[in-house]
Amino acid sequence: MASKTNPIAFLQQVRSETAKVTWPSRRETMISTVMVFVMVFLAAVFFFAADQLMGWLIGLVLNAGA
Repeated sequence: MASKTNPIAFLQQVRSETAKVTWPSRRETMISTVMVFVMVFLAAVFFFAADQLMGWLIGLVLNAGA
C-alpha cells in the first residue's frame, strides 16, 4: 500500500517538477500554431475536394441507370 503525501509536500513536488520542464519560446509557440492552422486548412480542402468528387461519381452511377 502506497503512503499518502500531504498536500503541501505534493505541491512542492509539483513545483519542483514544473521547474524542470523546458517551455517553448513565444516564437516556437507561434510557429507551431501557424503550422496547425495550415494543416487544418489543407485537410479541409482535401476532404472538401474528395467529398465533391465522390458525390459527382455517385451521381454519375445513379443517373446512368435512369
